[in-house]
Amino acid sequence: MLASVSSTYTDIMTSVFSTTIASKAWLATAAVTLAIVQVLTGARIFGKLERVVRIPRPHVNRVHRWSGRLAILCTLPVAFHCIFILGFKTTNARVLAHSILGSFVYGVFTVKVFFVHDRMHPRWVLPLVGGTMFSVLVALWASSALWYFTNVHFGF
Repeated sequence: MLASVSSTYTDIMTSVFSTTIASKAWLATAAVTLAIVQVLTGARIFGKLERVVRIPRPHVNRVHRWSGRLAILCTLPVAFHCIFILGFKTTNARVLAHSILGSFVYGVFTVKVFFVHDRMHPRWVLPLVGGTMFSVLVALWASSALWYFTNVHFGF
């Protein structure tokens, strides 16, 4: 069953990208780009960067929510490939760090969503959890997509 899902995944990814690894690199890059939008709009929501992010209050909330949804959506095919096709690896330090960080992504995401909906926490908790989510995504991207673009191939 997994082999058929895996070949369907491969067919879908290679219909747009040259390889499944290239699709992972580009989708991870899209997720990190959207995570940058998350940090900027999150700071604007908390009253920071008002001169830099000039989106008015009701619209910045919408941009923040949708950029987060799209970022997570971009991570799903990447996570599927990492979990079900590649698995947890310990080949070298970069791969081990990437595997460990990848194990935290959706846990940190769950904590962030919890604190978004829970209003009974100190005001500093949500930016801390959002910053943690951003840091994990950037570290994952650096240990995978950035490595791929600089050491293997830069292209689709």
